[in-house]
Amino acid sequence: MTRRIDVTGAGGVRLAAWEFGDPPKAEHGDPEREAATGHAESGFSGVLLLHGLMGRASHWAPTARWLSERHRAVALDQRGHGRSEKPPRAAFTREAYVEDAEAALEQLGLGPAVVIGHAMGALTGWQLAAKRPDLVRGLIVCDMRASALGAASQREWTEWFRTWPVPFATLADVRKWFGEDDPWVERPNPARGEFYAEVMAESPDGWRPVFDPEQMLKSRETWVYDAHWEELAQVRCPTLVVRGLDGELGRAEAQEMVRVLPHGQYAEVADAGHLVHYDQPEAWRAAIEPFLDGLREG
Repeated sequence: MTRRIDVTGAGGVRLAAWEFGDPPKAEHGDPEREAATGHAESGFSGVLLLHGLMGRASHWAPTARWLSERHRAVALDQRGHGRSEKPPRAAFTREAYVEDAEAALEQLGLGPAVVIGHAMGALTGWQLAAKRPDLVRGLIVCDMRASALGAASQREWTEWFRTWPVPFATLADVRKWFGEDDPWVERPNPARGEFYAEVMAESPDGWRPVFDPEQMLKSRETWVYDAHWEELAQVRCPTLVVRGLDGELGRAEAQEMVRVLPHGQYAEVADAGHLVHYDQPEAWRAAIEPFLDGLREG
C-alpha cells in the first residue's frame, strides 16, 4: 500500500507525506485517540523519514516498508522536492524545513516520534530535536556532517549542476550518466544511477529533474557556511550516527559527533557511499534496527 497524506508546512506550503506500508494493527488502546492521532497506543511509535537534498520520500520506501511492521512510518517530500509544492517565492531556509517537519509530526499525530534523516534531512532532524524535544524521542543521523563545508563547496555544486546534460533522452541515459559518466563518480555506481532516475520526470523534450536546481542551491546555501555542533549538543534524545565507509562523513568527525551528543551512538555500513540506505538496504537495516529495538524496549 502507498498512501499520500497532505500536510500544510510553514508559510502554507503544501507538502506530500507518504506511507509505503500498512500501519500496524492496534491490539489495545483508546479508539477515539487512535482516530485523532492516526496511530494506536499499542507499544509502537511513529517514525518520520526525511530525505536529503534532491531526494524524495520514495527513496525511503524499502526502509518504510519494513518499519511499518512495528511502527507507523511516514516519509515526507520536503518543500521543493518530490510531489510537494515548489513555490518560486517560498522560503528555503533552515527554519522553514524544520517548521515543515514539525508541522508534519503534529498534523500526522506521529509525535513523539523517531526521526530518521539522510544528509540535509538529518540536519533538519537534529535541529528539530533541539527545538522540540517533546516531538522527537529518538533520532538517526545518516551521513551528514556537523562541520561547515564552506564557500568552495557551494561553488562546486553550482558548477556541477551546469554539467548535467539535461534534458536526458531516456531514463537509461539518466542511470548511465549519474552512475558512470558524472565526473563526481569515482567508479561505476548503479545505485546512484537509480537514485537519480527516481527524481526525474518526463517532459516534452525529455527527462528533467522534478526539482528546480536553483531552489536546491538556495536550500543548501542556508547550511553549508555554518557549523552545527551547538545544535547537535542540544539534542537530548538517544541518537544514532550512521556513516557509509565511502560516504561524505568521515569516521573521526562521526565519532566526534557521537561524543558531542548527550546520548550518542555510532554505526557504520561497509561498501556504502553517501546514499547508505540506498546502496546497502540490508546492511542499513542491520545497522539501525538494534537502536530502534532499544528505543522500543526503553
